[in-house]
Amino acid sequence: QVQLVESGGGLVQAGGSLRLSCAASGRTFSTFAMGWFRQVPTKEREFVAAINWSGNTISYLDSVNGRFTISRDNAKNAVILQMNTLKPEDTAVYYCAADFSQSRFISHSTDSYSLWGQGTQVTVSS
Repeated sequence: QVQLVESGGGLVQAGGSLRLSCAASGRTFSTFAMGWFRQVPTKEREFVAAINWSGNTISYLDSVNGRFTISRDNAKNAVILQMNTLKPEDTAVYYCAADFSQSRFISHSTDSYSLWGQGTQVTVSS
């Protein structure tokens, strides 16, 4: 079964840090771009960060650039989102996703990602 499983969410005070992990299984993900998205109730799912297959191309949402870091370990089929200096507006359910298109470009659109994890809740208190 091909799946993505997120972990590492939780409750943290503003200014704190969390490290989200995405474990991929069922196939090799090392040739695909991977992304992190987030969603709050009543709003559309929002792009947060993405990384290409080799890790040499990365893109971030402007509001998290400089605070969040995405990385991947292809040997472990894992993608990490390190979140520092968290703000209450970062509160959301965070999703890991895989783009199987093998496009040379990183996409910010949910339509480009065909496999999603179940999500992990991140809550930042003020």
